Amino acid sequence: MRYRFVTCDVFTDVRFGGNQLAVFPRATGLTDGQMQQIAREFNLAETTFVFPPEAGQTRKVRIFTPACEVPFAGHPNIGTAAMLAAHGELGDVDQSLSVVFEEEAGLVPISIARRPGDRFHCELQAPAPLTLGPEVPAAAVAAAATLTEADVVTTTHPPRAGSVGLGFLLTEVRDPATLARAKPNVAALERLAREFDQPYLHLYTHADDGFDLRARQFSAGDPLLEDPATGSANAALAGLLAHTDRSGRTAFRWRIAQGVEMGRPSVLEARAAKRDGRVEAVWIGGEVIGVTDGFLEV
Repeated sequence: MRYRFVTCDVFTDVRFGGNQLAVFPRATGLTDGQMQQIAREFNLAETTFVFPPEAGQTRKVRIFTPACEVPFAGHPNIGTAAMLAAHGELGDVDQSLSVVFEEEAGLVPISIARRPGDRFHCELQAPAPLTLGPEVPAAAVAAAATLTEADVVTTTHPPRAGSVGLGFLLTEVRDPATLARAKPNVAALERLAREFDQPYLHLYTHADDGFDLRARQFSAGDPLLEDPATGSANAALAGLLAHTDRSGRTAFRWRIAQGVEMGRPSVLEARAAKRDGRVEAVWIGGEVIGVTDGFLEV
């Protein structure tokens, strides 16, 4: 059969920045094995496959990396919503629209707004509440990023797992220069995955250069090793930072840079809300621009 696909760049307003995504807007008929093969063929961080809803929402969406299916991810949801809107799959989107995707991790509400120049801005609400997992020794994290233990900051929180639908090892490093010189160490990343069940390492640091935070994300077992824009990781990070804040604030916002070191600069907009000292909800958003449009014979 012949399946249409589109590709886009997510968390950027210019082509060839941000994080790449392939979207199959009408994937009915594809098997699990075929979807995994297609994701390997495109060899992007993720490829999404869209199906009719099963629980009364807008669409069912499945997300595959080149290696496996994942229950939730940020840039695939943002990009899929934008591309469905751009190609008429959601009807006429004159100014804005809200949709809900059904995914393995839960329901994902997304707001879509049209921007000039065939661009869209989308923001999703994370499908799961913030959960925090075990702490991981700073030395193990530093080795995975080719840094020293002194480069890892533990005053606000130690390196620890955090998730709002997909888990990441969230780690603060000393400053932007430290973040820039980090390099993925494959053997040490594999040890993080094997010994601590943490295959995704998300590094961040505070900034005052037009961004509030700068981030990088390394992955064990992923041929791409580094991700230029990780919505689900930065959403989990927003939840953790809101959780650790003791100021009494109830609303938080961050502008986050990622992908700079890879030559694919990305801009992510995160926010979180607290009520009675508990993180109530987390959102992540950004712009999307289309790149290609074609067909695949399967």
